[in-house]
Amino acid sequence: MGRTTRRAGGALAVGAAVAGLGAGASWLWRHQADIAFSRPVNEWAFTHMSTVLPTEPVSRAATPRLLPSEPGLRDFTYEHAGERRTLADLHIRTHTTGFAVLHRGVLVREEYPGRFASRAARFQLFSLTKSVTSMLIGIALEEGALGSTADKVVSYVPGLAGSAYDGVTVEDLLHMSSGVEFVEDYADPESSFARFERAVSGGGSLLDVVRSLPRTAEPGGTFNYSTVDSQVLGWVLEGATGLPLSRYAHSRLWSHIGAERDAYYFLTRGRPRTALGGGSFNASVRDMARVGLLMARGGELDGQRIVPPSWVERSRGVDAPHLAVGALGTDFPGHYGYANQWWTLAGERRAFTGIGIHGQYLWVDPDADLVVVKTSAWNTAEDEDRDAETVAALSALVRHVEARG
Repeated sequence: MGRTTRRAGGALAVGAAVAGLGAGASWLWRHQADIAFSRPVNEWAFTHMSTVLPTEPVSRAATPRLLPSEPGLRDFTYEHAGERRTLADLHIRTHTTGFAVLHRGVLVREEYPGRFASRAARFQLFSLTKSVTSMLIGIALEEGALGSTADKVVSYVPGLAGSAYDGVTVEDLLHMSSGVEFVEDYADPESSFARFERAVSGGGSLLDVVRSLPRTAEPGGTFNYSTVDSQVLGWVLEGATGLPLSRYAHSRLWSHIGAERDAYYFLTRGRPRTALGGGSFNASVRDMARVGLLMARGGELDGQRIVPPSWVERSRGVDAPHLAVGALGTDFPGHYGYANQWWTLAGERRAFTGIGIHGQYLWVDPDADLVVVKTSAWNTAEDEDRDAETVAALSALVRHVEARG
């Protein structure tokens, strides 16, 4: 999420989307990310990943969990930049494609302003995938497939022995504190991020890219936002459970939250094909609202414990100065901290949010029993102004809902 990804960056998510269209292949290949990630094409790309890359399904629940609906929030407004604005203003200004609000388990708002968006659409969630991966890690720990967050990465991913990840723990990965250098700068075609993307979309070896990264800090003490840390975390999960991410996500999460739609991970083009634990999950807005409800309810739904309550609690923030709100460095907005593959928020409420580039949010406020899902199609991977307006609007929405009781 760092500001270094300000270009159309994040090509790892739709690396070969336009290349699959055929005509003018050479020019399209050189400019595929710019095209696929720019408006209005990105609205199509972000809802059609399954048509352009290999995928693995995460099958829906046998019996979907009903979401009761009581439409509301018609009188809601928020203030930003000295102006009073409505949700319609927010959607226009921040290119919302899908939007849902759950309060006390009731769907009080649902709309799909995007051209290709609908209740049935599966949205590319980018780095919201990281938060889902974290939930799966918590489940694996509780059931004993994963021993401890203190376990060394190479215990589960022996192919990383001798690399900069040798000596890094699962805990380090969860907090983006591996000490391994990875710069998410797509503007530089020689950056580690660009090499990672080329391996995803062009058939190269992700393992080779990861093994080539140097260590720049001791593990555990320095925050560096890194999709590779999350990728390794996904490999740890697969190594610990013996299952691909898609099957584990179905059996331990998707089937238990009552998901109404199949989700999916897109896969690398090269074999062995692999899902991206840091950025290839696609799901419907309603099902992501169910994920948020699970986290808002302390890891339980309908009396069933799915994610350990302690895991939810640590996702709201941990006692580590380098992860505190405002302490992540100048590349990140001051209203965020980080913990457990989630972004933490200022204030005593300890709300938290998953975030994906181009404006994807899963906002969770357990104290208010409120969840907001917002998918978007920003023209750039990062946008300080649109992020600030979104945070202002969703913070005001929590206050509004609580005031109404």
